[in-house]
Amino acid sequence: MRKPTYSIAALLLFVSTLLTALSPLNARAESHSTGWMVNPDHPPVSVRFMLTGQVEPITKTVEGVLEIKLEQDWKTYWHTPGEGGIAPTLDWSPSENLNKVDWHWPVPHRYQVMGVETMGYKGHVLFPMTLHLEDIGQLVRLNGTLTLSSCTTICVLTDYQIQLNFAPEQLQPIPEAMHLYNQGISTLPKSVSPIKLEQALWSQNQETVLLKLDNPNGWQTPDIFVDAGDGDLSDTTFHRPHITIDGNLLTATLKASSWLEAPQLENKTLSLVISDQNLAAKLSAPLTTGVTEQKATIHLLIAIGIALLGGLILNIMPCVLPVLGMKLSTVISAKGLEKRQIRSQFLASAAGILTSFWLLAGFLAVLKLSGQTLGWGVQFQNPYFIGVMVLITGLFAANMLGLFEIQLPSSISTWLATKGDHHSTVGHFIQGMFATLLATPCSAPFLGTAVAFALGADLITLWITFTALAIGMAAPWLLVAAFPGLANLLPKPGGWMNGIKWLFGLMMLASSLWLLSLMTGFLGLPVTAIIAAAGLSLLLWRLWLIKGPRSVILVLATLSLSIAAILLASFITGKSASPLPPELKWQSLNRALIRQSVDQGKTVFVDVTADWCITCKANKAGVILQEPVYSKLQESNMVRMQGDWTKPSETVTAFLQAHGRFGVPFNIVYGPGAPEGIPLPVILTKDAVIEAINNASN
Repeated sequence: MRKPTYSIAALLLFVSTLLTALSPLNARAESHSTGWMVNPDHPPVSVRFMLTGQVEPITKTVEGVLEIKLEQDWKTYWHTPGEGGIAPTLDWSPSENLNKVDWHWPVPHRYQVMGVETMGYKGHVLFPMTLHLEDIGQLVRLNGTLTLSSCTTICVLTDYQIQLNFAPEQLQPIPEAMHLYNQGISTLPKSVSPIKLEQALWSQNQETVLLKLDNPNGWQTPDIFVDAGDGDLSDTTFHRPHITIDGNLLTATLKASSWLEAPQLENKTLSLVISDQNLAAKLSAPLTTGVTEQKATIHLLIAIGIALLGGLILNIMPCVLPVLGMKLSTVISAKGLEKRQIRSQFLASAAGILTSFWLLAGFLAVLKLSGQTLGWGVQFQNPYFIGVMVLITGLFAANMLGLFEIQLPSSISTWLATKGDHHSTVGHFIQGMFATLLATPCSAPFLGTAVAFALGADLITLWITFTALAIGMAAPWLLVAAFPGLANLLPKPGGWMNGIKWLFGLMMLASSLWLLSLMTGFLGLPVTAIIAAAGLSLLLWRLWLIKGPRSVILVLATLSLSIAAILLASFITGKSASPLPPELKWQSLNRALIRQSVDQGKTVFVDVTADWCITCKANKAGVILQEPVYSKLQESNMVRMQGDWTKPSETVTAFLQAHGRFGVPFNIVYGPGAPEGIPLPVILTKDAVIEAINNASN
């Protein structure tokens, strides 16, 4: 009877031994990851910590990775978060057999909210970590608290407990964790790079750091971050750098500030993180004390004068001629009115211009605060804005052609009559606003300088400069408002005014068709053509109903005769209306190719343009496609490069801003004699282009 008992005992002992032997394997399989952790009070953020299984016995280190997922627009922060935000921290103090942990930080991104700039990460971020152990042969008990700040327009501070127990000698590589770890490593700035520090200068008076960096491979869209760390620079904020590029040399100026006191950076060493296309590097920059170089800047009063002149010149640009036609007919019809009425009408137009410029300034200020693309006419990159402008210009054209009138209810008309001619004042105000919106596709002399100054300065200066632009454009209306008697110098109104009104109505209709043509880049040619045909058919049908068939025939005959006259003049003169030569072939804008071509002894002509830019079209038809420029650009040593800003483009925007420009057209010539480039005036001339090409080629 004892034998079965012995057998059962032996069997139980065997099973117990087997379970004991397998238990470390189960622990090893489970102990490499915390799994996903989500705080129920803050579900947009998920966190997990994983060991990769990589163990280095000599250095007594184990590798791990902290993985964070942030939904929608939530973000967390870099080691140096910037003007706002809190860097994530990990408190490992309760852990056992753990000496320290090295936290490796990927290159951050910049974010702006309400004028406050921070550095951090959105979406999916991986932080590689190196755990330094006290004894590689003993059990490690990880017990850490991750404090993570995550923000949108609000911020939430959340704690996550990281607890893992593992025996380093029993760890084996985990493929998923190693893959994530290697992904994280690839985003880290590298200590070894071709970048060489040429100069690092600190100016105490200007509270500015000047950095000069050389990259033999050239620069594309660089950015520089200063990792202030947890030391004596932790209270210092380094603002977004102002970067200029001259060949392979990058010059950056960084404003430093501190909420405690004036920053003290004498004999300090900055830890720099430099990012560019296909480049992430870090290097140390020991600062020397001196005075940083300051580029000549425009004094605010000079900028205001330039803005006034630029706004005034906008009145004769082709963009606003249809609106000026409307205004001209209003001026003539004002003859005989009381001075009070004339003054109120013209002040209303000036107020409309001023309001429209303020709206543009506000729009650009919002873009500036949110870190978006800035530029004169940038709203024409939006198809919805273009669509609204097509509708408005079409309605204005139909109104000037007498195809419809807005009839107010009799009660409102009576009330307005008792209050004076206020309804016409509203019309004048709208005309002023509309003139400004139509002016934005045009650039004028002095306008680009004023806009670049405004967009590169603070918000108050931006508003002051745009106010000066508005006053300059409104100057003719303000002049008549100040001296209403000027209206009496114009011819008396009569039947001839109907012809003038029709002429400018057709000009407005042409503006509407031009705006509609810009939609081809968004809707395609077939859809745009159908919309144009439907709109013209509706206008002609309305014209038939209101004016009769003779008017339709007259309009079609006028258009046909105009086209025939242009063709006949072209045939007779062979000059004034000669057809333009075939389009030049252009390469896409590429900074690296510019430098490469210049190194090869070639000359590069860069044309930054947009389909909605009227001045760009004028430069193209009047200079670029005309002799001798046309032939010069086709010579064997010439490289033609074009940047298209019709739609938003980070590459084109970065190129413009690198040259201190915020709008198109922009033309610049590079060559062996001018590797830094020779910028051309906004309105090109043949002599200016040829001279720049010759100087750059020598």
